[in-house]
Amino acid sequence: MTVVDMHTHFLPKQWPDLAKKFGSQDWPWMRHTEPGKAMIMVGDKEFRPVYEALWDPSVRLEEMDRDSVDIQIMCATPVLFNYERPAHQAAECAEIFNDLALEICSHNPNRLKALAQVPLQDIDAACIEVSRAKKTGHLGVQIGNHVGNKDMDDEGLVTFLQHCASEDIPVLVHPWDMLGRERMNKYMLQWLVAMPAETQLGVLSLILSGAFERISKDLKLCFAHGGGSFAFQLGRVDNAWKHRDIVRQDCPNIPSSYTDRFYVDSAVFSNESLELLTKVMGDDRVMMGSDSPFPLGEQSVGKLVREHDTLSELSKRRILGENSLKFFGIE
Repeated sequence: MTVVDMHTHFLPKQWPDLAKKFGSQDWPWMRHTEPGKAMIMVGDKEFRPVYEALWDPSVRLEEMDRDSVDIQIMCATPVLFNYERPAHQAAECAEIFNDLALEICSHNPNRLKALAQVPLQDIDAACIEVSRAKKTGHLGVQIGNHVGNKDMDDEGLVTFLQHCASEDIPVLVHPWDMLGRERMNKYMLQWLVAMPAETQLGVLSLILSGAFERISKDLKLCFAHGGGSFAFQLGRVDNAWKHRDIVRQDCPNIPSSYTDRFYVDSAVFSNESLELLTKVMGDDRVMMGSDSPFPLGEQSVGKLVREHDTLSELSKRRILGENSLKFFGIE
């Protein structure tokens, strides 16, 4: 059985000085503090402490061997998205980091794979870069769940998803720039409360707007972190669709009928949550993803699935690898 971790992150050990390059402030950079450790900076503000697995492929491979992971798929840390920047700057950054990601993967291309990033504030530029990235070796693309106030049902984002569907480019949607930050400035509440809500917002914006009716079923779409709060709240959404016409005005079918249009990863961290997720989505729609190498990721990758006491062996095989191999077209 091939085990695939389809949701991990990377940062290069170093990259060009973007503030100097573009003549503006508050760009991300890495301050290396001691051997093997660093601080992600945004301008002069500390963003997140990190360690060498983020940039060192030899450390990644050691940790994969430790956790019996055969293939790891990495994507940019969302702080690199740059959707708020001028589009030409975000496009140049996307190309820089996409090429640097492939450099990391080149140390063992059979085991290390990458998803691209794109300048999603400019749909034409995003389509150009995702096509280029696919040709250069990326398996697919990671995007944020919104661009400013534009959610997943925005016509531009729908156009981008249709482009990915037409070129067989898998899409991972990752929450970022979380809502309600002015009320959640303690205890990592943005990550614990707002991040799951952002993901559910992304899913429901596609369902309730009728966007899925306009997007080809060929689209391979996955939402990170188990789809956020979607699975637990789906009964509430179905109930609202049945009893309020303003909920179903653009959505011709009951919301729960759309679970065959997307996948989720397994980063939910409890047996009960994973059991619910597989019941709601089906075991053929869940892929093992750890969100490593961050502290909020699964620390022993795959353990939740491997040691689950109610999942069948077939379900475990599907979640641990078979679904990801099919989704990403890995042979």
